[in-house]
Amino acid sequence: MNTKKKTTIKDIASALNISPAAVSKALHDDSRISKKTKDAVKKVAKDLNYQPNHLASALRKGKSNLVGVIVPRTNSNFFSSVIENIEAVLNKEGYHIIITQSNESYKKECDNIDTLLFTQVDGIIASMANETVNLDYYEKIKSKGIPLILFDRGENDLNVDYIGINDYDSSHMIVEHLVEQGCKRIAHIGGYKRTRIFNNRIRGYIDALKKHNLPLDNELLIESNLTIEDGRLKMTQLLALKNRPDAVYVAGDYAALGALQVLNEQHINIPKDIALVGFGNEPFTDMVTPTITSIDQHSSEIGKQAAKTFLAHVKKKSTSQTLNKIILNADLIVRHSSNKKDLS
Repeated sequence: MNTKKKTTIKDIASALNISPAAVSKALHDDSRISKKTKDAVKKVAKDLNYQPNHLASALRKGKSNLVGVIVPRTNSNFFSSVIENIEAVLNKEGYHIIITQSNESYKKECDNIDTLLFTQVDGIIASMANETVNLDYYEKIKSKGIPLILFDRGENDLNVDYIGINDYDSSHMIVEHLVEQGCKRIAHIGGYKRTRIFNNRIRGYIDALKKHNLPLDNELLIESNLTIEDGRLKMTQLLALKNRPDAVYVAGDYAALGALQVLNEQHINIPKDIALVGFGNEPFTDMVTPTITSIDQHSSEIGKQAAKTFLAHVKKKSTSQTLNKIILNADLIVRHSSNKKDLS
């Protein structure tokens, strides 16, 4: 197999009959190098298709101006909005981001961390995968003195900065809304309680039921991966019950979409027979029929705060980290899928 040799600084130096050190200085616009030499070096570098070795440069300088971002998936408006705002804030300060996704896999998340550490990133901003229980790889980041900022999904035990919403209060808000609509048998399709945010949503749901003296029926509380397929499967499961729920609160909009599909296919009147609430305020929630009530997590602000938190670490030049939470208040966006008062 014919592989083309990568152009090096030595190749440029040889072509111009100058030292590699002079080439390096010219490429970095060193004031000690004349404009004529700089122009000649840059022209030869372009002609030879020279690509600088950023990893080697980062190793020399101890700074790469790269920040790793780990998300469970990129096909979610919430995560893509967070990424967009992280990048916007960091770009203004001369940083670039490397985006990786775990696809909810612990192994892939560990591989992502290894790759980012090998790339010599200056920091990592992450939201944990559903499968993640062992925190050793995140401790590995901390042990190297690299700032770690968690958002949306994080664990208190890591003692690092965290940015997110109040998931417990958000669940309370959803149940309160459904009670106001006259619902008395409220089901919850949640995430796995081993993940802190989903555990908080489950706790908020349970406590809100108790507050209103509503029954806590174990068959109405279902854990899942919160995919569209999960939403379809779990909604079908709930409809098969002898005593069906009159409302379903789903801890993620994609699963809520799957639940909505099943309700529509079975010609169940929404919200008259069964009210439906999602979580995340994905754009499609306002496009489907009926439109889906959902929680707005303020993704843009979470992204901005995560980036600003990283920059604050850089500014204070400290490797020590402590648990510091920035908790935003979420908003319930009421739409047709749960608004029974529109029917009266």
